[in-house]
Amino acid sequence: MNHARWKPLRDRKIAESDIEPDDVTEARHEIRLSMALAQAVYDRRTELGLTQTELAQRAGLTQADISRIEGSDAVPPLRRLAKLADALDATLNIALGADHTRVSFTSHRADAA
Repeated sequence: MNHARWKPLRDRKIAESDIEPDDVTEARHEIRLSMALAQAVYDRRTELGLTQTELAQRAGLTQADISRIEGSDAVPPLRRLAKLADALDATLNIALGADHTRVSFTSHRADAA
């Protein structure tokens, strides 16, 4: 069998004019946000050389909370996001769009030079 003929399910659905249900599209956006936040928290934490436990103590959260955030199992409420950004000595930047989601932390210090 010629594998070049295989098409991803998404391509086949588009070709068949099959439209993804709105709830699936919404869930996909939420997952993207969760994963982007998880990566940003992990990157900033490791950049600072902190363990999950140390970050949790700084933010007034538990190590399990940090683990759930970094595992993209949870997107915390704004109050916790603010504590997390403060504990990471950074500003949390979130850009949401229909086709992309970007989450990053900007350090409060300009000592990276």
